[in-house]
Amino acid sequence: MVARDIALAELTGSRVHIAHVSTAGSVELVLRAKAHGLPVTAEVTPHHLTLTHESVMSSPSLPDGLAYDTNAKVMPPLRTADDVAACVEGLRDGTIDAIATDHAPHAPVDKQCEFDDAPSGIIGFETALALVLSLVHEKKLDLATLIHRMTAGPVAAFGLERHEGLAGLGSLAVGAPGDVLVFDPNAEWTVDPERFASKGRNTPLAGRVLKGQVVATIHAGRVVFSADEVKV
Repeated sequence: MVARDIALAELTGSRVHIAHVSTAGSVELVLRAKAHGLPVTAEVTPHHLTLTHESVMSSPSLPDGLAYDTNAKVMPPLRTADDVAACVEGLRDGTIDAIATDHAPHAPVDKQCEFDDAPSGIIGFETALALVLSLVHEKKLDLATLIHRMTAGPVAAFGLERHEGLAGLGSLAVGAPGDVLVFDPNAEWTVDPERFASKGRNTPLAGRVLKGQVVATIHAGRVVFSADEVKV
């Protein structure tokens, strides 16, 4: 599908954005397209950067003795370690422009079924930053690149700064929208879905200790979240 969509973009002269890149082959196709000057952009999710297909069988959220965690079922599916490494490298070298949470909440009853019958999707907002910060802690990606791919990267991919009132979006430039996130990259916390602000609880990360925590979120110059509101 990635090859087809890139071919269509070349044929029609249109731009194309590839969502949720998950395989080494897709990364290579996007790299070649950009090398040929085609208007192609791409993004990757935190789970495709940090989890493999083995999470389906070994999620900490699974009761002992059970396998096939429906909370680890996503579309596209989680891939191999080699695919994960290729996605990380593509993010590092700029082949992949942005990180997207792919936040997909589901009611518990939707996931409490046979694996084949479960809908695809992982809740992403509250674990996204800490999950991708693991790449920085493991020295697979530098912090500046990570921040760029979560801020200026998606803005540039969609040309959002050209819209009225959004000049400087994704930056700390004077006059830019007052949207700022403050975080502690070294704060450790345990993922507890029951404490999520979101109504969704479908994550394969329950019980996992992550390093990196949001301290405050500022939107339009106003503090809309403070870590003082949440004790972990």
